[in-house]
Amino acid sequence: MRILFAGTAEAGRSLPAAQVQAAADLYLKHRWKAPRRYGAVASLAFVLADTKAERLDPVEMQTLAVELEAGLFPGREAGQVCLLTFEGDETAVLQFASLSQASLASLIAGRGYAGPPGHVQVITAAEIRAVPSAPSEAVVDEVLRNALSQTAPAEPAPEPAAQAQAKAPGLAARPTVSAAASRPAAPRPAPVADKPKPPPPPATGWWGLYHPPSESFVGAAIGLRADLAAPRPSEDAALLTRDLTCLNDAQAAFAHPAFQKGAGDVGMLFVPFSFWNLTNPASQEAYKRRLSRYPLDMQTRLGATVYDTPREPSLGLLGQIRTFLQPHFAFIDLNITEPNFPVATLPGDLATSITLSLPEDDLRARVEAIGQFAAAQGAYRAKGVRQGVAGLRDLRELEACRAAGLRFVCGPAISDLMASPIGAAPALGLPLKVA
Repeated sequence: MRILFAGTAEAGRSLPAAQVQAAADLYLKHRWKAPRRYGAVASLAFVLADTKAERLDPVEMQTLAVELEAGLFPGREAGQVCLLTFEGDETAVLQFASLSQASLASLIAGRGYAGPPGHVQVITAAEIRAVPSAPSEAVVDEVLRNALSQTAPAEPAPEPAAQAQAKAPGLAARPTVSAAASRPAAPRPAPVADKPKPPPPPATGWWGLYHPPSESFVGAAIGLRADLAAPRPSEDAALLTRDLTCLNDAQAAFAHPAFQKGAGDVGMLFVPFSFWNLTNPASQEAYKRRLSRYPLDMQTRLGATVYDTPREPSLGLLGQIRTFLQPHFAFIDLNITEPNFPVATLPGDLATSITLSLPEDDLRARVEAIGQFAAAQGAYRAKGVRQGVAGLRDLRELEACRAAGLRFVCGPAISDLMASPIGAAPALGLPLKVA
């Protein structure tokens, strides 16, 4: 099932994808009861399974569209939310889940798509209609014509009149001399050398990873300086660009003598990955090209932070992500935003740690989130999974983590965004910022 904004573009842009994802996830949690199962497989994409039915009930899906629309766009005309359902084998379903917005628009228009066949329905509050999954012959012919037209040789541009006259037989172009050109040119003053511009600040920096029980720094996580001024984007393409920048800059830090073989314990180093981009084959290839340059002897101290992990992620996708990351990283951290993340349902070997990113709320709400997250310590210990908290910005938040026994924290309250990670900078020069 894919969720789209079928109304105005302004309506879609006014809501972040994460808000719509959370609303749909909450609805399915309460309505798609066991033994039926569901899981998020991509941004605004869910796989629904019902062993007691041969096909999804379109009327039930329409109810979902209506209730999502009422919650997200109260008081607006019907038709703001559109659901696309696809029924087919597992491979076809996962390929459908990764389709671009342009491909989905073609499906809604009845033009099909170049992928495995399946049963596709367009569902809004006002209608339920089936559309073909395969492109028609007319659509295939149109695509072929467009491709041929783009490869046709371009017509030469017309020559300017002056050049055409000069090339015409029997005619000679006569030069035009102005009065200003006939006089000797006045000497020009020597150019004044511009002051050299200072180099731009680096795009990334490193947050210190702090261990409250031992009152020491044990590693660092790379981040972008742009996040200090504005919230990070939500589009997958922008997130991929950010991740690749971090991977490049982290690799540059590995050249520091502190990270060479035999340099001793320099702490853990974490780099970011978008959960949804890790499920996209094209994005995986981009990540793979960067990771192919990473030295193998760094693997034992490197960690991958998988952010935007949904509250109830598909175990199949988590397994694929672990398989992709494990050859390069000794630690896999799932970054979550829900303090009551259901860790009890998670196999213990899928992650080494789970880190809560605190909400952008007031201090009271953030401390309450720390308390809710810490309340599940028994379940985390039973799974052998460490807990961490990211984004601390106040001494009272650190004290809440200390009192709750949480073992790993980072954020602006712990350290500034450093030019070098722990190991490249002396640990003694990194006192706790809020101490």
